[in-house]
Amino acid sequence: MGSIPITRSSFRAAMHRLYQAGDRIEAQLLSDFLERHLIDNAIFGDYLSGAIGELPAVSPSIWIVHDEDRERALDLLQRFISDTERAGASSWVCHGCGELVDGCFDLCWRCGHERSGA
Repeated sequence: MGSIPITRSSFRAAMHRLYQAGDRIEAQLLSDFLERHLIDNAIFGDYLSGAIGELPAVSPSIWIVHDEDRERALDLLQRFISDTERAGASSWVCHGCGELVDGCFDLCWRCGHERSGA
């Protein structure tokens, strides 16, 4: 029996860097978010922080595996960033019932009243 040689020239993966995360946790959250939307991705530089004493600060980056996913990944990245910024919003008091509502919500959990200015 003969074997079939596998040549790398027939396989070309052109990966594109999507985002440089601030830390390993952010990189993993974004990677999971992309996976839930069926976008294959990879995290590079994830374990370089272990050598931080010898290297300049290096943050992990997210890379998109398939070219055809690039545009959708950019749209999802914008959504991820806006959701992350919104999660840090300060709490607000509902004008409908006076309940204190976490800043990541636009509707009061108790009465359903919309946040003013939302």
